[in-house]
Amino acid sequence: MIRKIRTVLAILFFLCLTAMFLDFTGVLQHYFSWIASMQFFPAVMAGNIVVVCFVLLVTLLFGRFYCSIMCPLGVMQDGFNFLARKAKKNRFHYVKEHAWLRYSVLALFVLLIIFGLNAIAVLIAPYSAYGRIVTSVFQPVYIWINNIFAGIAERHESYAFYGRDLWLKSGVSLAIAAVTFVVVALMALHRGRTWCSNICPVGTVLGLFSRFSLFRPVIDTDKCKNCHMCEKNCKASCIDIENHFIDYSRCVACMDCIDECKFGALEYRYSRGKKADHDAAHATEKTTSPTDTSRRAFIATTALTAAAVGLQAQEKKVDGGLAVIEEKQIPHRDVPLKPAGSIGLKNFSKHCTSCQLCVSECPNNVLRPSTQLQTLLQPEMSFERGWCRPECTRCGDVCPAGAIHSVSREEKTDIHIGFAVVVPDNCVAYRDGVQCGNCARHCPTGAVRMVERGSGVPVPAVNAEACIGCGACEYLCPSRPFSAIYVNGRETHIVG
Repeated sequence: MIRKIRTVLAILFFLCLTAMFLDFTGVLQHYFSWIASMQFFPAVMAGNIVVVCFVLLVTLLFGRFYCSIMCPLGVMQDGFNFLARKAKKNRFHYVKEHAWLRYSVLALFVLLIIFGLNAIAVLIAPYSAYGRIVTSVFQPVYIWINNIFAGIAERHESYAFYGRDLWLKSGVSLAIAAVTFVVVALMALHRGRTWCSNICPVGTVLGLFSRFSLFRPVIDTDKCKNCHMCEKNCKASCIDIENHFIDYSRCVACMDCIDECKFGALEYRYSRGKKADHDAAHATEKTTSPTDTSRRAFIATTALTAAAVGLQAQEKKVDGGLAVIEEKQIPHRDVPLKPAGSIGLKNFSKHCTSCQLCVSECPNNVLRPSTQLQTLLQPEMSFERGWCRPECTRCGDVCPAGAIHSVSREEKTDIHIGFAVVVPDNCVAYRDGVQCGNCARHCPTGAVRMVERGSGVPVPAVNAEACIGCGACEYLCPSRPFSAIYVNGRETHIVG
């Protein structure tokens, strides 16, 4: 019964979180964004003490239920394991803990975070890795299918579906997400929860606590017939039936072993006490060397992104049905642009986990993953396909890590994230003496105005203090391939 409840909960959490990443309408975020906030690593980065303490407390009481219920990458591995099990049953065996690998990876992960290299560290963070996989690999397929239905609905004068631009936000992000997906899938198909047991930093941290969990699977040596069925079906490879030993640091409390035991020798129960401690100590003596490397590692450590998804589903944009409009290119910005609510570059880089939930939720096509090494895959803003509308606050509403704080519509219009800069060589008013004024007409704050010059043709001028950096001027500028006006970011956002 416990296994069935765990399985149902895991499927529900997995489907809800995945649906939120896929959804581009912004509807599901109102119902499921709390699931993202319950993820362990984003909660740590956001300083969400309540969630962190809750996960650790549950782990101390019941074992690594987080890994088998809440973690989307873990549940995805269980899905691959389910498929592999259809082809070959009883395919696992006990593997001794690679403590040196687990704690070395964790130590490196912590060091990268400490030195501000979050963008590199989060490549192996489970929630972030899954978010990139869904956003870069699965969401384009989802949008492509949606656009097919939108085309059909349009022909029948129905608004049940509407089309969405399908474009490649980042080739680097797609490549990393695809490689991660393939690696995790192959590891899961071959050896179950190998990623969780050896690579995942969250799994290693929770494993330190699950060693001391009060409730856990326990082997009754009097009933055990040494049939090895529990060991052969343990996807964490943490059951040594010869010595009646379970490595609780790797056990994810999936309860598969209990379901497979036909003799009632395995039971999930309260297991702290003299007898339980004696049995665990006796088993540990048999399965470890005189030097307990996992304990030493504990002490030492506690002291420290298919291939065709880039295809565009929409038709070419044309001017009056005659000339093809040249695509805009990203200008060089002295300072990258970060969304309102992120405070500035330092705060954003410090807290962002590169899960790309904000990228998948952005309705204006403004956010895309960075390709710079220091901020690799962290979202940044650009205005070739849209501009940041003052009434939209979706990115801050969904961010679980505190990188983008939630702000109201009124507050957003008062946050200056950047300022516009005019490039006279690209401007038709400066260069050709042609009247335009598109940037000034669409500026929501009146920061861009057309002023007279010697030729009599008005040219744009920017009041940097009034500009909030929304990008309306840059997006709506008719110059191609580079706009005649672009937005430079501010290292620290100005309020007021």
